[in-house]
Amino acid sequence: MSKQPIIIEVSNLLKAKVSYGPGGVDAKKLEETEAMIRGLQSEYVVWVLDDLKKLQVSLEAALMAGTDDRAAPVRQIFETAHDMKGQGGSFDYGLMTQVSAQLCSFIDSRTIYSDQDMEVIRLHVDALRLVIAQKMVGDGGGGGKGLLRGLQAVISKIGS
Repeated sequence: MSKQPIIIEVSNLLKAKVSYGPGGVDAKKLEETEAMIRGLQSEYVVWVLDDLKKLQVSLEAALMAGTDDRAAPVRQIFETAHDMKGQGGSFDYGLMTQVSAQLCSFIDSRTIYSDQDMEVIRLHVDALRLVIAQKMVGDGGGGGKGLLRGLQAVISKIGS
């Protein structure tokens, strides 16, 4: 004797709460907010320079440390890159998000960081600096695609 399965229908409470129109998302306010974020794009470039400095300081500390002592500074690189990953797309620097995400994934794939691994990390930090210096907004166009392919090729060469 088999029991019939019980199907429980779950309502999407969030979807029910968020709607356009009266009592829902105000399209005008949303548009104003998006315009404000676009207006902050030039400020983002200033903010991200501070993050790039943090990356450089942590990178130098990791390079000076022995292989067994690199975990802490590399963790700082990860945390800064993770923050940058979240910010890039908000300010139309999608390539910053992509390079930062790839850097975070690479760091996460290891527990010990060899000299070769540090070279990959350095290349990603340099790439992030290049994206800002060249104002490579969006996906960076052909140059951005080439940059990502190059970084991915380096990772593939040493083994992800």
